[in-house]
This record gives sequence, structure tokens and C-alpha cells, in this order.
Amino acid sequence: MKKILFTLFIMYGFGLNAQNAQITDYDWKKMDPKQRKEVINNLSPEERKELLKKFRNNMVLENLEIDASDKTEFTQLYNEYLENQKQIKGQFNPNFNPETLSDDEAKAKLQQSFDVGQKLLDNRKKYADKMQQVIPCQKVLKLFQTEGMMRDKMNERKPHSGHDNTARPKQNP
Repeated sequence: MKKILFTLFIMYGFGLNAQNAQITDYDWKKMDPKQRKEVINNLSPEERKELLKKFRNNMVLENLEIDASDKTEFTQLYNEYLENQKQIKGQFNPNFNPETLSDDEAKAKLQQSFDVGQKLLDNRKKYADKMQQVIPCQKVLKLFQTEGMMRDKMNERKPHSGHDNTARPKQNP
């Protein structure tokens, strides 16, 4: 829940408003944080997910200054890219204790993390090429740069979970 709220506040900070974003009938910019939280809490999980997706897409479109004629095609590609990244990440379960693994199990898990990382990179390259058919490569680069900054911000505020490794940051493959 905190992650959802933080994402909404990041998007709010980028200057999104309900009129430009056409998200819902709510004027998110005029709401105080308690009102936003109440509205979000009253949404179903599917509605929250859809709202965040719309916020994210509108923030990206606004940040990259995508031409109106390219918005639909770009948004479709971007959502496709994110869905593929999510599916690839789902192939690696980071919830394990490496100290309890045998050498062979640890080697296999390490190799799996490299394989997943390579698949993520390959997917990113594939969609960078596709996106360049719609937007200039400078904007694709800016998109990936913005994604990285957002991920870093999210990780700063995200509490680390784990058994006894609360002091160590969680790493993605």
C-alpha cells in the first residue's frame, strides 16, 4: 500500500492533473493526502492497479512529450514491454536463503539469475528497437533513464524484508 501511495505522490510531483491525464473524475491535484488515500483505499485492487497504470502512462507520455498522433501506439508498446519484463522477472524467485543451498544448488540459482538478467536485457533491446519506430531514440533513452530513477526512488523508501538480512538491500537479477 505504501508503494502505491508513494508512486501516486511521485506522479503528483511530476505535475499530473486529472484534466490532462483523464484518469477519473477526481481532481487529484486539489485533494489533500488524506483524501487521496481514502479514495485509493476505497478502490478494488484491480481499480488501483488500473489507476496506477494510467498515472504511470500519463506521466511517461508527459515527461517524454510524446506527440498526440503517437500516444496510442507508444502506450501499447510501453505496456507490452512492461508486461514482458514482469513475466521475465517472475521466472526468478529471490525468496531463498543462499546459506542453506548446497554448492550445486547455489550455482544453479546463480546461473538462473544471470539467465533472467540476460532475458530482461534482451527484452529491453527488443522494445527499444520497436519504440524507435514510434519515437526518436533520444526519447527511448530518456524513458529508460526515467525508469531507473523511479526504481531507485521506490527502493529508497521500500522496507527491506527477509529473515536476518534486513540490513542488506534486495537485488534484482
